[in-house]
Amino acid sequence: MNLTTTLPPKKKLSIFVLIMMNVSIMASLRNLPLVAEYGYGACFFFVLAGLFFLVPCALVSAELATGWSKSGGIYVWVRDALGDKMGFFAIWMQWAHNLTWFPAILSFVATTLAYVLFPNLETSKPFALIVVLILFWGMTLINYFGIKLSTAFSTIGVIAGSLLPGFVIILLGILWIIGGNPLQIHFADTKFIPDLNNFDQLAFLAGLFLAFSGLEVSAGFAGEVKNPQKNYPRAILISALIAFTIFLLGSFAISFIIPESEISLVSGLMQTLVALFKQFHISWLLPIFGILLIFGALAEGNAWIFGPVKALHMTAIHGNLPPKLQILNKYGMPKNILFFQAIIVSVFACIILYTPSLSASYWILSALSAQMYLLMYILMFISAIVLRYKKPHVPRTYRIPHPHKGIWIVSCIGILASLFGIFIAFFPPSQIQIGNIYLFEALMVGGLLLMVALPLTIYALKKDSWNPLLKTPK
Repeated sequence: MNLTTTLPPKKKLSIFVLIMMNVSIMASLRNLPLVAEYGYGACFFFVLAGLFFLVPCALVSAELATGWSKSGGIYVWVRDALGDKMGFFAIWMQWAHNLTWFPAILSFVATTLAYVLFPNLETSKPFALIVVLILFWGMTLINYFGIKLSTAFSTIGVIAGSLLPGFVIILLGILWIIGGNPLQIHFADTKFIPDLNNFDQLAFLAGLFLAFSGLEVSAGFAGEVKNPQKNYPRAILISALIAFTIFLLGSFAISFIIPESEISLVSGLMQTLVALFKQFHISWLLPIFGILLIFGALAEGNAWIFGPVKALHMTAIHGNLPPKLQILNKYGMPKNILFFQAIIVSVFACIILYTPSLSASYWILSALSAQMYLLMYILMFISAIVLRYKKPHVPRTYRIPHPHKGIWIVSCIGILASLFGIFIAFFPPSQIQIGNIYLFEALMVGGLLLMVALPLTIYALKKDSWNPLLKTPK
């Protein structure tokens, strides 16, 4: 059975391309409405998430990626530090978080599409579900035939679908303020720190952690970067700064223009563009920017289909997947994993029909995704500490300062932030009506336990016959 494909030599990536790849992973504009409802208080959440999650992720990812640049990736890092079982569990979590993330991002596409073509269907849950299923199965079939987004397409996608619309929203937001237009929030010192008495006031922080995640995904390209010892950590830090700036200023623009009670998690961007374009008499641009946002979201989603699926399939080399899930089609794609993924995504997407609103389903799916991803990050931070002691002589072209104190401080901050993010995701935001609280908690607890149990069960049941390297050729 052919588990690997021979690829032609790859050209070295420039720092610009790597920055754009990282930004395309993180700077999804659909995340802007997540904290826009807090007004100036959003600044508090951005600083909190930036200092205690984004910075540790960036520093640890840079060290591990430049130390294990040839093989790269979360599976190798955690496997070398904690063993094959935890390595498999970590890559499973990275892959599994997409199963609820895909319906969330595609529901954003559905509402944006409705704004452009079918305004009367903007809040229709059946319409959103149909669009999610059609788009995801369509992208699955595209990937089945081995068609993947190139680095050039990723660069174009992030510029056209994220950076350009984000820049326009921020610029017009500034002009809105300068022009003396009415603001939905007003400057007040007391608003910079939200009411922290209830955990439901902190719930959106879990979504913000999800928005800032993904820097480790580009680790597989660390060895293909020009002058990686300088350019890879520099690209990570620059892309993190770009994403942070877009999120902060973009969310402020939304909170300035749209009343808090009217901000939709799935259509907040289009609400803002409608108001801005109408004010500046350029409403004719709305369909164009709607298409750009759709293009950016689909490019991001399609890239996430290919990468984690291939990463999960690589564990087959160590016999961690049943033979049925190791099969590659003639295009070099793990077809059964692709279809297995599509079936589970379709099941999770049905949550859309059983929640009070699209914003509610968007939050539930995003919160589940964040919890699974944060479990993976906990293992990554632990592995960074362990590898400093277990493999100190592995050359790392970037190393967190100080032999041991630095890695302990940075990683422990990341671990505590991740644990906190998992915990607060169990509390629904006060701004969103999620319906029956018991059903919400059942979905959150049940979904997380299911995705934790599956990899552990698969690993416990694995057999030597699953390992293709142990099979004797006939």
